[in-house]
Amino acid sequence: MTFIPIDRKNWERKEYFDNYFSQVPCTYSAVFPLDITLLRQRGEKLYPAMLYAITTIVNRHREFRTAITPQGQLGFYQQMHPCYTVFHKDSETFSNIWTTYAPEYQDFLENYQLDQQRYGSCKGLIGKPDQPENTFPVSMIPWASFSGFNLNLQKGYDYLLPIFTMGKFYQENGKTLLPLAVQVHHGVCDGFHLCRFVTELQDLLNHECFKGEA
Repeated sequence: MTFIPIDRKNWERKEYFDNYFSQVPCTYSAVFPLDITLLRQRGEKLYPAMLYAITTIVNRHREFRTAITPQGQLGFYQQMHPCYTVFHKDSETFSNIWTTYAPEYQDFLENYQLDQQRYGSCKGLIGKPDQPENTFPVSMIPWASFSGFNLNLQKGYDYLLPIFTMGKFYQENGKTLLPLAVQVHHGVCDGFHLCRFVTELQDLLNHECFKGEA
């Protein structure tokens, strides 16, 4: 895990960060309908495919990897890994599992499958132990679609990493759409950065890299 400190005095976002972190603390969220028609047509397992796609774009852009360490240092991680929820039908509870990211889709699928085999049935909030600092949260609510979603975090103004929540996919005008809620901190991520993220995510979902079997 490599963490690169930010020189706040010479940081291009210093004025914006100070304003939205200290003066007017601000987080915001938005929901985007992603077109996953090609993923469904190719028969991909939705959850690992989306985890891979989201993490790939997160790792492209520093604003989605910026964080404050437990020691209070502002900076960004060189690479991030997804930490995601797994639902247990028998107890109606969930556990958090994290999977090591790999740039190649097939390699990530193998990592995901191993984690599911080893930790997928583990109960309790922490399904896979030893979660590193350079992870970000992803969850899925596959029982209902939504057009609005936000999280109310007591200490959310100190949390800089993005939070992703997916809903139930649905059909519209011949397409299969998946609602994706993204919650970010305005101190590190503006509307431009969020829209660029979603545009690049959609482009990746249309790409032929998704040919593996989960």
